Amino acid sequence: MIEFQNVSKAYPLGSGKKILLNNISFRFEQGINIGILGVNGAGKSTALKLIAGSEAPDKGRILRSGTFSWPLGFSAGFQGSLSGEENLRFICRIYAANIRTVIKSVKEFSELGAALYEPVSTYSTGMRARLAFALSMAIHFDVYLVDEIMGVGDRLFQQKCRSAFVEKSKQSSIIMVSHSMGTIREYSDVVLLLSNGALRIYDDVEEAIAIYENNPT
Repeated sequence: MIEFQNVSKAYPLGSGKKILLNNISFRFEQGINIGILGVNGAGKSTALKLIAGSEAPDKGRILRSGTFSWPLGFSAGFQGSLSGEENLRFICRIYAANIRTVIKSVKEFSELGAALYEPVSTYSTGMRARLAFALSMAIHFDVYLVDEIMGVGDRLFQQKCRSAFVEKSKQSSIIMVSHSMGTIREYSDVVLLLSNGALRIYDDVEEAIAIYENNPT
């Protein structure tokens, strides 16, 4: 379950502040897959971080039940001075996951090879994304938060990610940000459309896509 109760969030600008969410309220039970649409800067990724708990609202309350992943497209949470494997060990302790099982799974899935034992600060953006995605697939969550993750790696690795994600989606709910309307259609039961600090909820996915494409602001 995820519930926003009168949630507001803004970021300071040189001339004032940008309001991303203005007094937003909604509630969804476990089992509902949610797509989030909005133009760049509308607050989609911020909404995911609020849901994950990695950012706090300026006003209001956010209630959750069940386990929520970090945003799958977000790999900045790794400690750069630690190796990939050391980061895995640390995160496994936080989530009470079996360290040996997770490391084995990530090593096989990420295809990082010996780089898994090198400092994450030496990784390319793509290598960080591979590590983050593989780790997300190795730990079970009730809800997976997804921020444009399907573009990780080359074509074959993308297919591998997609297959793994489809399997996870059979057991868990998804809250997804994507600019791909095909992806939104495939995974969403409802759509949240963010615009100018306001949020509209659509049970009809096609209606939400049509409105967004015809008037994205």
